[in-house]
Amino acid sequence: MGWRIRVVHSTGYRYSAPVTQSYNEVRLTPRSDSRQNVIVTRVETVPATRAYRFNDYWGTAVTAFDLHAPHTELEVVCTSVVETADPGPIHREASWAEVTDEKVADRYTESLEFSDYVPADGGLAKLATSMRRNLKPADAALAACKWVHETLRYQPGTTGVHTSALEAWQAGEGVCQDYAHLTLALLREMGIPGRYVSGYLLPDADIEVKQTVQGESHAWVEAWTGGWWGYDPTNDLEIGHRHVWVAVGRDYADVAPLKGVYTGGEAEALEVSVDMTRLA
Repeated sequence: MGWRIRVVHSTGYRYSAPVTQSYNEVRLTPRSDSRQNVIVTRVETVPATRAYRFNDYWGTAVTAFDLHAPHTELEVVCTSVVETADPGPIHREASWAEVTDEKVADRYTESLEFSDYVPADGGLAKLATSMRRNLKPADAALAACKWVHETLRYQPGTTGVHTSALEAWQAGEGVCQDYAHLTLALLREMGIPGRYVSGYLLPDADIEVKQTVQGESHAWVEAWTGGWWGYDPTNDLEIGHRHVWVAVGRDYADVAPLKGVYTGGEAEALEVSVDMTRLA
């Protein structure tokens, strides 16, 4: 049985000099799909501004707003209540011939392409070839997730928002973004469509109803092996009632929670907090 979870994500900027104008896009609104139901969601800003909403190419809900009054601080708060589901099945029905079929490659071409975050690499290609040997696509994808979990050491502060999968592999450590990118590199080297998922993870599996804890912005992957299914390589965990899904794309560049352009002083500080409450 799934859970009902409230997520309050707050992001704050302070500027060294007044910002006279800015345009921003916010990707913090959870998705509604077969495993997750959004009951209520809203994005608020300080200073207050008029916003509009649209879905991007990947189906992610985007809240866009622009500010033209001088300001030295900006706060964006997204509050959502969602109902999540228990882990779904791993799609094991597709063979290698089906996964690598020309029609599949054409349909999911973006999920097979390499990028700055997920670069092609000879060493990873050899590893992927060895990893998929004698395994069906779904089992090979799962093996990639587990290998990344065992290979990388979770260490905040050693990698940055622009770190690539190859750099994280060479460093041997990173955060959830790095785990997801390295897993995607292996999937794409195997010829398995893979996509990056951003969202939240309720860290405590034993949290009590009505209890509020400090949550986490999180990232995991989805693989296509006859159907899309997700896995959390950072925690070696199936996607279930503790995961709240927000955005999907090729890599982090497609799902950045807040991005924009502005004119004015440099941002001096960035404060981010995520409070999560299990409501039921």
